[in-house]
Order: sequence, then structure tokens, then C-alpha cells
Amino acid sequence: MGGYPEGAPCWADVSLSDPAAGKRFYGELLGWTFDEDGDDRQGRYTRAYKDGRRVAALQPKRDGRMPTTWTVYFATPDVRALAARIREAGGQLITEPMPVPPHGTLAVAADPGGAVFGLWQGDAHTGFELTRVPGSFCWTEVYTRDKGQADAFYESVFGYQGVSAGSADELGADIRTWSLPGTEPGPDTAVGARSLMSDAFPAALPDHFLVYFLVEDCDATAAACARLGGRVTAQPFDIRYGRMAVLNDNQGATFAVLQGSGA
Repeated sequence: MGGYPEGAPCWADVSLSDPAAGKRFYGELLGWTFDEDGDDRQGRYTRAYKDGRRVAALQPKRDGRMPTTWTVYFATPDVRALAARIREAGGQLITEPMPVPPHGTLAVAADPGGAVFGLWQGDAHTGFELTRVPGSFCWTEVYTRDKGQADAFYESVFGYQGVSAGSADELGADIRTWSLPGTEPGPDTAVGARSLMSDAFPAALPDHFLVYFLVEDCDATAAACARLGGRVTAQPFDIRYGRMAVLNDNQGATFAVLQGSGA
């Protein structure tokens, strides 16, 4: 798979206190294999593979106070120019653009509501080699309590063309999908979405991105998550695009799984 256009989700990684335990969890849950060289000592970034192709990565937390979380990265041909647009639109840079030779250049940002996401200017490593098949990334959404602020920010920064995914009564949520510039906005071209958090979400839950992985059997995956020491935070339920569940891994990182053709 070649490089990704600006604004497309191109990579995802999870920060864990115990990457070795994470490898055991995700290896069994999603059928991943991992880099074999080296070990899991502090500082090691471990790529995950499905059928021999890159699908994600695990990294050790540099500081125990850092969140245990999945981060989605958006592609850009110029990470510094994108960082400047993020600041101009009211966001902030958590990690300034940092070369990671020979792989590329990364940065980590937060939108005005505090949702954290990554930026990736690929070089030798352009991102996912496999998506939208079981065991790989298929979708991402930012969950926010201020939809106007989020829509204005992302559509300004990335030039997304946004469109309502349908009525809130039909979907059970207020969702706006985003398509890349130059495409016809809609479900066939959407690369991500904004979802409005309702009162059903815990008041203390901050704005955040949710990363989705495609699976063959949502219910079986949820059951396996619990068996492997994780937690099912939203039991499997049906949506327009298939059947999904929200899970926590065995160290608390939240992600979603989807049984279907992908969002």
C-alpha cells in the first residue's frame, strides 16, 4: 500500500505499561504477530502484523503517569505546516514535530476540546499495510461534547467535507462523517467521523478518539476480551454497518471492534 493522502488515518499505536502482556492479549484477540528482534525493554516500539503486513504498534509508556490509550495518526506531506494550521484553529501541539529516521516525522496534537491525535509524515514507513480486513484498522471517530467546535476545527485543519450520517433517532447518535477534499462526501468516501457524546456518557469522560478494528465475530471477540483479562465496556450491539462492541484491553486501553464490511 502506498502513501496516504493528507487527512487520511494512516496508523495507530497503543501506549502500555507492559508491552509483553499487550502482545499476548492482542496476539490472541486479533491474531497479530510482532517484531521478533530485540525485547520489550523500555523504549522499544513493537510493530504488529496481520498476515505479515503492518497493522498497528505497541509502545511502552515513558512515564507511568501517561495515559494507557490508543492513538490514531493522520497522514500529511508536511507535518510542520499542519501543526501550524492546528494552532491557528485553536488546537495545541503535545509533541512538536519530531523526525524518526528513516521512518518519517511525527507529532501529537489535541483539538480545542482536548481530543488527542497523531500526525505522521511518512518516509520509509508510510503507515498501515493492511486495513478493513479482520484483525486490522477499519474506522475512527472523535467523540465530543461540542459538535460545532469539533466540526469547525477538523474541517478547517484537514479540509474535510462533512455530512450528517443520518438522523440521531435513526442512528442513536448525532454523527457527522468526514470525506477528503476533492471527493463526494458520503459513506463511500468517509475516512472518519465526529460523534456527539450524549448524557449517557459519563460526565468525567473527556473528548477522545475511538479506534475500530474489524473482526469476524463481534460477540466471540468480546467474550475473548473478557477471558484474556480485558473488559467489555459496551456489549455487542447492531449498527448500520454491522455489529460492534467497545472493549478495554488487559491494561485499560479502549478500542472498538466491528463485525461487518467496515464503516
